[in-house]
Amino acid sequence: MRADRMVLLAQAAVVLGLFLAWEAVSRLGLADPRLLPPPSLVLPKAAELLGDATFRGHLWITIKEVALAVVIAAPLGVGIGLALAESPYLGRAFKPFFHFVAAVPKSVFLPVFILLFGIGFGQKVAFGVFQALFVLVIATAAAVAAVPDELVRLARANGATRRQIWVEIHWNAMLPLILEGLRLGMIFNIAGVIFAEMYVSRAGLGQRFSTWGESFRMPELFAGVLIAAALSIIVNETLRALERRAGAWRTG
Repeated sequence: MRADRMVLLAQAAVVLGLFLAWEAVSRLGLADPRLLPPPSLVLPKAAELLGDATFRGHLWITIKEVALAVVIAAPLGVGIGLALAESPYLGRAFKPFFHFVAAVPKSVFLPVFILLFGIGFGQKVAFGVFQALFVLVIATAAAVAAVPDELVRLARANGATRRQIWVEIHWNAMLPLILEGLRLGMIFNIAGVIFAEMYVSRAGLGQRFSTWGESFRMPELFAGVLIAAALSIIVNETLRALERRAGAWRTG
């Protein structure tokens, strides 16, 4: 526990140092404060935005798009990953495709999604699914490969049923890696939804970022970015905690 506290203190010190450096750079004129407003101006603006009903409406739209995208992508990605890992033929035929597309910047496909789905809610959800899907497929396929063969053989030797082997060994061994894939997929999902909103949208956080940037309303822009970053960190750390808990048996 002491080591965990030291890590948290070190992380807090790094964040505090970054904010102090940001404040100094802006206040000392090392950067134009009109383009890089100091945190002492941005943080109150963030609180002001959170108190604004219109901004909360845009934030809620983005949250719904991200949530629906992960609800679709998670079972789809895990299902495809399991199919590719369990079938040698499907794995050889389609794994290279998923690895190839995962390495391509997904932003180049956004115009295609706009043509197919328009510029509304569904297009943002579809693009979020597309961003997260490939990470989940690859992570799930890797999770299947990580199942300890010796435990499976031992369970069979002791008369365990197929269902018991799946629930007690396969699932417990796979879950940490699947959650890691979900955590990384959520990062891509959130980034994809906001990017799609910035490109062309009537509402959402990305639309606000684009509007503020075009009108040089930099305090609002930086405040909105901090809010989006905070939400992403909360999601990431929640999934990381679940991932650690699911993998505790490895070190317990």
